[in-house]
Amino acid sequence: MDILFVIDRLELKYFEFNNLVTNFWLIRELMYAGKKVCITTIDNLSLKSGCAYSRCFEVFEKDGNIFYDKISCVKRINDFELVMFRPDPPVDMDYINATYIFDFVDREKTLILNDPKAIRDFNEKLHTVKFLDLMPENIVTCSKSDILEFLNKHDEIVLKPLNGCFGSGVMTLKKGDKNTAVIINTMTKNQTQLIMVQKYIEKARYGDKRVMFLGDEVLDVCIQKLPSNNDFKFNEHCDSNIVKAELTQSEKEKFAIVAKELNKLGLSMVGLDVIDEKIIEINVTSPCYFIKETNYHHGVQLEKKITEFILSTLVKKLRQCQSV
Repeated sequence: MDILFVIDRLELKYFEFNNLVTNFWLIRELMYAGKKVCITTIDNLSLKSGCAYSRCFEVFEKDGNIFYDKISCVKRINDFELVMFRPDPPVDMDYINATYIFDFVDREKTLILNDPKAIRDFNEKLHTVKFLDLMPENIVTCSKSDILEFLNKHDEIVLKPLNGCFGSGVMTLKKGDKNTAVIINTMTKNQTQLIMVQKYIEKARYGDKRVMFLGDEVLDVCIQKLPSNNDFKFNEHCDSNIVKAELTQSEKEKFAIVAKELNKLGLSMVGLDVIDEKIIEINVTSPCYFIKETNYHHGVQLEKKITEFILSTLVKKLRQCQSV
């Protein structure tokens, strides 16, 4: 069974086992399960006569660490039974073009998680609005007057670029701030770029929960990401900023609906960012499962559960294909 991971360029540049990176936990665990794993990046994808290819590198494990063979090989993507499509945002045109390559991959031969077309069709900020009753009041606009009206109504708001990641470019704005016009013009590029604007949630000062999905399942374990570096949001992945959290019964019931809906769309591996039972973002590109921290705080081996889900999904798909 050959598996291809499409990872971020930075992960390839510094490729070794890094216990903060979800991909590396999964790659190592799949290799422990006896699977052959190769890695690639979006700039190594190509089309030749309508057939999708990748220049890729074979991974090997040694003493608990993972490395890759620097001599690359070119393979048809359909030669892999499974592709884990997990490059990091921003979802720019290079990212979008990479998803187009996978439009030429035969899904009867190769399972892809998460489905690149589904990722392309689902903006992590904007499409949160599909679950409007589960998120803070919001607007999506580039209009200064719309944002000012929203600010006057709520006194404090959060402004987010639609295609960033890890809190990049996200700002808060309070009513009466002397820099209001400058902040709005900067965020919207002088009213030419759409942004997400949300009502500020007071409990944001305590951070946000990462709620994790595998298919239809909402995982019982979760962590809380604390604001860092005197910022209002989490932006530094270190032990002191990640603490144990629990899901309420109400959250489990609400978010189970979200998990089922996203799984139907081809988004089976998802992470929600949640404050006070409100979804502020839905991570579908390369969601971090915070495996190191979850294992420590909850006494589990989350990488095994995720790997079991991945392989069982593949077996189910293969059986369906064989029965047709």
